[in-house]
Amino acid sequence: MENKTKKVRIWELDAFRGLCILGMIFVHAVWDLDNVFLPDFTPPLIYEYMIDYGALLFITLSGICVTLGRHSVKRGLIVLGAAMLVSFAFFMLEPLGVGSFAPIWFGILHLLGVCMLLYPLLKKLPIWCIIPIAMLCILLGWHIENIAVDFKPLLVLGFDSGIFMSDYFPLFPNLGWFLLGTALGKLLYQQKTSLFPSFPYNNFICRFLMFCGRHSLIIYILHQPIVYGILWLIFG
Repeated sequence: MENKTKKVRIWELDAFRGLCILGMIFVHAVWDLDNVFLPDFTPPLIYEYMIDYGALLFITLSGICVTLGRHSVKRGLIVLGAAMLVSFAFFMLEPLGVGSFAPIWFGILHLLGVCMLLYPLLKKLPIWCIIPIAMLCILLGWHIENIAVDFKPLLVLGFDSGIFMSDYFPLFPNLGWFLLGTALGKLLYQQKTSLFPSFPYNNFICRFLMFCGRHSLIIYILHQPIVYGILWLIFG
């Protein structure tokens, strides 16, 4: 009889991913309040910090997690498919004048999908080689973000295309943050086990965060219409 071993998930990565996805829901809810429902609304100070650093943490975390699996191409294709679905939804909403939605040509899901597809080309590189490549990607992104171009597809790389988008995460510098995550994953999770096995994580808060982290893609796809609908029912 064949023995099947159950894959052991690393609880702190699931929980941290869940915390990031809840933070994203908070950011989008505050954005809806400020830009759609309550023009005089003053966002809390933490909102600015979450906008500036929350997505970078999530991208870096995704880089850590990709080192723990063996199906990054399959996962990348799934994430890209979800990204296309989100893009289609926003494309359809813009002419209807619903809220302040603009098309999403290359958002965070597009970015993560492409990064996952690129990872097999870089996975065998040592850490000392990955880190300089990551830093070059970050510096390149900072350099080209203010260079205006007429060729719109270059927005994928990070050039200034002059197009307003509801969600925009170009390949540079964000590929660099993803690669830094892969370096951290190789360094910290060589044994593919939790760094905090003795932590009492079997409580409601941790289990809830872990649940959100395990289902982060579904939550990302569904959260915006749900949040927008709730706010519309409250504020009209």
